[in-house]
Amino acid sequence: KITIPMIASGGFADARGLVAALALGADGINMGSRFMCTVESPIHQKVKEAIVAGTELDTELIFRPLRNTSRVASNAVSREVVEILNRGGKFEDVKDLVAGTRGAKVYETGDLDAGIWSVGTSMGLINDIPTVGELVSRMVAEAEDLIAGRLAELIEPSVDEAGSA
Repeated sequence: KITIPMIASGGFADARGLVAALALGADGINMGSRFMCTVESPIHQKVKEAIVAGTELDTELIFRPLRNTSRVASNAVSREVVEILNRGGKFEDVKDLVAGTRGAKVYETGDLDAGIWSVGTSMGLINDIPTVGELVSRMVAEAEDLIAGRLAELIEPSVDEAGSA
């Protein structure tokens, strides 16, 4: 038996994902994109608003030809990177476009085309910018409702619970 906590990661943004991960044996979930869209997150408000406005289709997979795939927001820079690499370009051809300092400018200034910036397909599940406390409280309450309500209905009551002998 595994004794270290198992944290599921990738695509989690709501109570449904939390419940699914718990059902599959995880002890908790990691929510990168979801926590980016909280009041306390230090990224620019325009980035948060872009995530809320976006869908799961508003991302690009970059570096696939290099076998080092990363998912980022679809913008002018990420599309250019994909185009260059798909034409046979090498990392050296895109290194200035994907520099971390450029991506940091997005988070600092809110200029969504200043560089590449990470976000997952879970952005399609994100529709607000709550405080961390509000988000966690809401997710726990919704997860409890799912487990006690919808999922409990899937289990037939035992003979004793049904009132029969």
